[in-house]
Amino acid sequence: MTSPGEYRKAFDFSAKTVLITAGAGTLGPEFAKGFLQHGAQIVIADINAEATQRVSDDLEKHYPGRVLGLVADIADPVSVKAMVARTVERFGAIDILLNNAAYFPDDFQAFFTPFEDYGLAQWRKVMAVNIDGMFLVAQAAGKQMLNQPRRGVIIQTSSIYGVLASDARIYQGSEYLGSPINNPAAYAASKAAVIGLSRWLAAYWADKGIRVNTIAPGGVESGQNETFTTRYGARVPMGRMARVDEMTSTVLYLASDASSYVTGQCIVVDGGLSAW
Repeated sequence: MTSPGEYRKAFDFSAKTVLITAGAGTLGPEFAKGFLQHGAQIVIADINAEATQRVSDDLEKHYPGRVLGLVADIADPVSVKAMVARTVERFGAIDILLNNAAYFPDDFQAFFTPFEDYGLAQWRKVMAVNIDGMFLVAQAAGKQMLNQPRRGVIIQTSSIYGVLASDARIYQGSEYLGSPINNPAAYAASKAAVIGLSRWLAAYWADKGIRVNTIAPGGVESGQNETFTTRYGARVPMGRMARVDEMTSTVLYLASDASSYVTGQCIVVDGGLSAW
């Protein structure tokens, strides 16, 4: 930790290790760039082996020796423990955890089924990643942090839909990667649970020197059709969806010594959507 008043040094992550789950997903690569530019060592952990290799190789070209790519399934306790062990083996510690992974549908039709007909098996698939996996990773990384002199910081990714209900009108005629979409209750419930878990962990580990916070991104441009981006933007005071890079500065702040007295908070980054 920096000395009080050393504001520039508060954002120096030199020699710190950052573990990013879903590191090859929508937000993960940009999070990694932000930390690498501030001196950190990065672990890109993702279930998609091809994407993990591609993202980690690309980052390694620009930041040699400071990037490790790992294939990991956060819903599998064995895989999670191996991910943490491999991170510590390579870099010696976990200073910052970005608990960022979320369920990505393998069957869009099942995932976007109307609530009245939603299948329990599909509900459990979402929960297995979005909250069970969040628990498993926080547990394993937190246990490692407790054994480190420097302890650590945990940032968990929720969603604006873990804070607010969605406006169903914006989904009429909307598509994601060519498939009709809505906001399933399973997604909203799981993302609300992330905030509750984060607050519990923040209080539980506060006296141990581990800070835990949540980021709740508003809608981020990532493959939606023009109908969705236009309607969503009309619901936002700033008039548009977020760019991926606009989440990174908030994460850097929450991970840094500049937020040394911030824990148990959910920071909403939504262009003002929740203000209306």
